[in-house]
Amino acid sequence: MNENDSPQLIATAYHEAGHAVVALALGRIVHRVSILPNRDTLGQCEFRKGTRKKSHDELETEILIALAGMAAEAKHTGNYDRAAAGRDLRHVHTLLLQRGTERSKDRHESRMLSKVESILNDDSHWDAVTIIAAELLKHGIISGRTADYLFARALTAGE
Repeated sequence: MNENDSPQLIATAYHEAGHAVVALALGRIVHRVSILPNRDTLGQCEFRKGTRKKSHDELETEILIALAGMAAEAKHTGNYDRAAAGRDLRHVHTLLLQRGTERSKDRHESRMLSKVESILNDDSHWDAVTIIAAELLKHGIISGRTADYLFARALTAGE
């Protein structure tokens, strides 16, 4: 990270790194991670089809990955920016409605957010978020292969 990086850019890097790390932790294959804005988003984490390991609950995995950006950004900044995570939260709410009723949606979101926070509170996972965020700030975009390598390196260093 460099002193010229804006707080918004740094928050975006942590946000996208959070998506990538939780996805990798849950066995999803990351294609690319970017903090280069386009007309719709400030950054994005793209996935390849398929997984490295079969999830016992695909819907939950998708929800956890979607919430991971906001959770990682909040762990770094100290507050949840629900407005910045609006697109992710709309996706989460659509997925949660497949699980239950509109009335239970908030309770389910809170439970899923706690699970994501637990994943990110693992020291190795948080180290991976920090390393990936730093690479994003340096390059703007990294390949899924690079994200996977940095994730594996953080896990190995934490052993």
